[in-house]
Parts: sequence; structure tokens; C-alpha cells
Amino acid sequence: MSTKKAIGISFVAIFILVITQVIAQAIASIFTIIHVPYGICNIIAGVIYAGLSYFLLKIFISKVIKLPVSEFGLPKFKIKIRWGIVAVLLPVIIKGSYLLIFNGKYVSSNMNGNQIFTTLSAGIAFTGIAAGFVEEMVFRGVILNALKKRWNVKVAVIVPSMLFGIVHVLGQDFSIGSCLLVIIAGTMVGVMFSMIAIESGSIWNSGIVHAIWNVMIIGGGLSIGEKMDKYSVMTYVLNSKSFAITGGEFGIESSVISLIGYIVVIGIAFIMIKSSKKN
Repeated sequence: MSTKKAIGISFVAIFILVITQVIAQAIASIFTIIHVPYGICNIIAGVIYAGLSYFLLKIFISKVIKLPVSEFGLPKFKIKIRWGIVAVLLPVIIKGSYLLIFNGKYVSSNMNGNQIFTTLSAGIAFTGIAAGFVEEMVFRGVILNALKKRWNVKVAVIVPSMLFGIVHVLGQDFSIGSCLLVIIAGTMVGVMFSMIAIESGSIWNSGIVHAIWNVMIIGGGLSIGEKMDKYSVMTYVLNSKSFAITGGEFGIESSVISLIGYIVVIGIAFIMIKSSKKN
């Protein structure tokens, strides 16, 4: 595969991600006009976003690139038990560590029933499950495998992961310490998802880890941070102001605690990959 083709494929995949998100939100907005509850609209948006992205990416791979979709991390849907367990344990352990070890107080956003449903439906259906799987289809499916075919697996894992970390600080008024943490944590998250996809041979496994992480950490149920999150039903406001603990302006996803979790999972995936090669 040529450099031009690999880069072109990557840009088309990102374009599909963006356009399907816009279409899903536009269709959901139409339903709000006819007074469908916002919570239901969020679910509709999530289903359209994930379904349309999968359909267009599959068509793009099979009809335009003219390669089997399995070569781009999209084989028949199957999740390995071990990655399903990791998907649950990673956010539970990290979030539990904050609640059990670090002092803070619970602050309610005082939402009513409709507001809670709207918040949770968006956090679970759209930001959580749909975004998690779509981002994996694009980044760990199409882009990773296109770069691997052009260069090698190291380039395919490291370059997109570093860009993923850098993108999260662009246009943000973060402190230098917070910027560094976001870049490092964002890079390690990308590496973690890549290693899971490589070990399992599909994005469905990295997707389930990504989706459950999104649901539990940023899904709108219980947020953890240095200040109250008005977009969450409840916030555990930490007494600590150390950006290494709180993750700074970005939140606990970029904290040292989360970073340790990413590194542990990367290590597990690396050992599994090495072990399978020996066998």
C-alpha cells in the first residue's frame, strides 16, 4: 500500500466518523421537533451513529479499498471473555480507588426525572456505546491497519495514539502540567486500545473496553473531579487540587491513577501477544 493511499484511507475514515455523527444528531433533532422526549432522541442518535458508521466503513473497505473487512479489524462480531472482564474491571477499579482512597464530598446536580433520563441516555447510548465503538472502528480498525500495511505495526500504534493525545489539548486553555498529562494519557489510551485490537484480531474487543469506560467514567451518572460537573447526576468533588490526582482541567481520565491503569492493561495485552507468537 502506498503512502498516499494509506493517508487517504485514514482521512476518509475520519470523514465518515464526522459526517455520521452530524447526520445522527440532525435526525435526532428532527424527532425533538415532533416532541419525542430528548432521552429517546439520544438513543436514536446513538443507534444511527453506530449503525451508519459501520455500514459506510464496511462499504468503503469492501467496495473502494477492495479488501476483506476482516483485514481492517471488522470480522464477525465476537468479544473475548477476558476483554469483557477487563472492560468492567478497569473503570471500576479506577473509580473505586478515588471513592475509597481520596477524600471528597458528593454533590448533587438536583436534576429532575426527565433531566436524569436525558443525561444518562446521552452518556450511555451516544457518548458511551456509540462513540466508543465508532472511534474504534475508525482509529483501531481502518487507520491502524492502513498504516500497518504501509509501514509496520509500531508506526500504526504509536503515531495515531500520539496524535490522539495532542488533539485533546488543541484550543484548550490548560496549564502546562495538565497539557502534558493529557498528551501522555491520551497517547497511552490509544496504545492500550490498539494493543487490545491487535491481540484479539478485532475492534469489537477494544470497542467494548472503550464503550464501558465511556459509560462509567463520562456517562453522566457519577462524575469525579476537582469541581462539580453540572452535566452529571452526581459529582464526587475531590478535596485534592493536585492535577496529577484530579487530572487537572481534563478530568480523571488524564490522571496518574488512570495512567497506571492504562499501562497495566497494555502490559497484559503485550504479554498475551508475545505468548500467542510463541505458541
